Amino acid sequence: MIDDSFPVEPFEKLGYSVEVYGQKSYNGVAIISKIKPENVKKGFYGCNDSNQNIEIFLDQKRLISADINGIKIINVYVPNGSSLESSKFEYKINWLNCLASFLDEQEKKGELICLLGDFNIARSNLDIHDPKKYEGGIMASEIERNALNNVLKKRLIDSFRIFEQNTGHWSWWDYRNNAFELNKGWRIDHIYISKKLSSKLKSCVIDSSPRGNLRPSDHAPVMIDLNLNEINVDFFEDEDNFFEI
Repeated sequence: MIDDSFPVEPFEKLGYSVEVYGQKSYNGVAIISKIKPENVKKGFYGCNDSNQNIEIFLDQKRLISADINGIKIINVYVPNGSSLESSKFEYKINWLNCLASFLDEQEKKGELICLLGDFNIARSNLDIHDPKKYEGGIMASEIERNALNNVLKKRLIDSFRIFEQNTGHWSWWDYRNNAFELNKGWRIDHIYISKKLSSKLKSCVIDSSPRGNLRPSDHAPVMIDLNLNEINVDFFEDEDNFFEI
């Protein structure tokens, strides 16, 4: 939804600061925090990849970042890509390459990073209910996984995999074919944190219960709990890519 249509007031009444970056019908991300976000940026900046034309990414509202309690929060909605033969797939890979360049710039500044959102990529076969069926296809191709690994560059860790190394844990179920009822899901929503934050990570869980509601999102909330300087800070990435502290 467009920024002006976002229901800011209910959150503000509860003491939250709200930063929104959205557009009609399709894309949108937000950061919602009880600690006032600083240095809020909407869209890519500092993408110095000479192979990328950053202008082509500005028409889709897919990234918002802010500094909160000493951490660079980056909330993303990665393009789906449609199919490997589609021009949208090329756009997806180029977008991820620009994200990698964007993170390179943050790393140069010594930022502690929390990168989260709907990545539209299952990073390994453990993240797909039927990997043989979908092997090499959209959201499961080697090209996409390599592009995501280039974003992470071993500088960021998968919060969920610190606590759970087995398959069978999903964050997204297709609306079609009773996918949720049959538990045929994918784990495509991730929270990646700087390695320096790993000792502060207390938990990471996927709450699938809202997916069973009437008219739910097809995504489930993913949550982590970080303990920073003996102050508990809860990070929450919900099904619509909103981020709360």
